Amino acid sequence: MRLIRGLTNLKRLSGQADSPLADGCVATIGNFDGVHLGHKTIIDQVKQKAAELDVPSVVMIFEPQPREFFQGADAPPRLMPFRQKFEALLAEGVDVVLCIRFDERFRSYSAMGFVEDVLIQGLAVRHLVVGDDFRFGCDRAGDFRLLEQVGQEHDFTVENTRTVTVDGERVSSTRVRNALNVNGLKEAERLLGHPYRIHGRIVYGRQLGRQIGAPTANILLHKMPALRGVYVVRARLETGEWRDGVANIGLRPTVDGKRPSLEVHLFDFAGTLYGQHLEVVFRYGLRDEVKFDSVDELRQQIARDFEHARAWLANNPATPET
Repeated sequence: MRLIRGLTNLKRLSGQADSPLADGCVATIGNFDGVHLGHKTIIDQVKQKAAELDVPSVVMIFEPQPREFFQGADAPPRLMPFRQKFEALLAEGVDVVLCIRFDERFRSYSAMGFVEDVLIQGLAVRHLVVGDDFRFGCDRAGDFRLLEQVGQEHDFTVENTRTVTVDGERVSSTRVRNALNVNGLKEAERLLGHPYRIHGRIVYGRQLGRQIGAPTANILLHKMPALRGVYVVRARLETGEWRDGVANIGLRPTVDGKRPSLEVHLFDFAGTLYGQHLEVVFRYGLRDEVKFDSVDELRQQIARDFEHARAWLANNPATPET
């Protein structure tokens, strides 16, 4: 799979004779946060049509996500970081991911400017899969009907996305977030098609966990996570080895944390993991994040968390995937 970052690189690539987009593509557009069952159905639509036309499949995403650009800190929390999203799309067999920087310049695009510069000139799109409620352009004048009209003039077709439902309701990123917000890990798993997980690179922390007898692998999260609290987890190291443990995800209020992070203690593990990528699967919620009056109180609670986690694990053995 190929990653194209930004309109400049797209234009440069489209001008090359050996461009993978030389014969056009089948594309879809969206945030794809979580890459849930609904997203996977859309991707299958794109891949099926791309195979029929013998052209690449393309997923267009945005960084930051549009609501993050417009709403800032009030935007909905993310289900996954960018790299994890890219890896999830790779696993679904997408040929090309086009990541557009959503900034002031991009938001000022008119609907027709977007169609002409990105869809026609940049991607040479031959078929587009989008929802019939899709809107675009600085004036929000662009919609499904406009795409159909322009497609007739420029020889591309437009198809509505298929809807996936679970328990009679549409699967969406919002629905996954709502489930995680109330600790509904099983509900989120049904919507995602797998247990909720976060991937990330392990960085140096404040070493507080080591000082209180609970060393952690620390993953810095650039956006506020959809999940907050203390959880029983199963983590996969770069070696492929799985380890059980306990994770705290959130702002670490007792130590005045100001940036969201994921801190994972792996049971019975001795070693250095700095710089490695860790995959953390959330299995069971132990408690909410709490601000303690002292580090000693925090240490005592962590000891209880470990005891409760081991007891839960004894009754809920994991498979390698969970």
